[in-house]
Amino acid sequence: MPKQLFKMDLIHRPRRLRRTEAVRSLVRETVLDAGSLIYPMFVMEGDGVREPIDTMPGQFRVSVDELIKEGRELLDLGIPAVNLFGYCEKKDDLATEAYNPKGLIPRAVSALKLACPELCVQTDIALDPYTNHGHDGLVLNCEIINDETVEVLCKMALSHAEAGADWVAPSDMMDGRVGAIRETLDANGFEHVAILAYTAKYASAFYGPFRGALKSAPKKGDKKTYQMDPANIREAMKEIQIDIEEGADVVMIKPALPYLDVIALAKQEFDVPIAAYNVSGEYAMIKAAAEKGWIDGDKAMMESLLSIRRAGADMILTYFAKDAAALLRG
Repeated sequence: MPKQLFKMDLIHRPRRLRRTEAVRSLVRETVLDAGSLIYPMFVMEGDGVREPIDTMPGQFRVSVDELIKEGRELLDLGIPAVNLFGYCEKKDDLATEAYNPKGLIPRAVSALKLACPELCVQTDIALDPYTNHGHDGLVLNCEIINDETVEVLCKMALSHAEAGADWVAPSDMMDGRVGAIRETLDANGFEHVAILAYTAKYASAFYGPFRGALKSAPKKGDKKTYQMDPANIREAMKEIQIDIEEGADVVMIKPALPYLDVIALAKQEFDVPIAAYNVSGEYAMIKAAAEKGWIDGDKAMMESLLSIRRAGADMILTYFAKDAAALLRG
């Protein structure tokens, strides 16, 4: 014990509120809980299929029967929602499989809602898994065309709503798609189906592992004409305002960790629920570093998710959902 050489005359000693875990828990400003997590999952054809994803250790492409098992596990862990992505082999230039009412995702939604009716089932609305060129929209003369793409997205959203989806999540970043989808859903009696809009989706390098999981990388060019410039934040606020006016129930910032400032400003500026997507690259970096022994993977995971919540996200889409929920349960 070092000899106390002098005593400072301090009124404020913040360390008083850090002395024990009991005290720290009483003054903790941000709480991470399983109820704020959404688990993204990849669905594929087949039976009894649980196919590992090389670029995302611990994640799988699963068949519908395996998806149902996962849904029950999520509920047991206290995770209230799943967001589904389809691994589609039937690709063409018009993304016709995207809105097939008997397609993979409608069948998966129906089966999952039958088995786990209390689970919030969300579906991705974008064309890149269904196009042979890998873009989120239709292509004409080397241009991603907006309005014709929105027409297909509306058909896709409607097919998912008819199958029983609770939320549809347009991730394409086409102009006007939220309003068009809202109008389509309402006109067909699906006023209760919510829209989780990928509102500020940036043209990010952190999507690479995901594109490998779905084989949805663009064959030519990039996605910078529709996804946002990482340099911009005022543009994100404009996109959020537009989506809210068009009927978005929840708005999303994607990716999460490199854009915590965008999440925080959105939380200040808008009175709607804010979602953030802790994307595949963020997940893969922690997994890779943990496998190397460079970091404590569990601690890095929990710190990352807590920081997203602290920035203002009401809900987080994350591949860590199951692991985090298990740790939170203790």
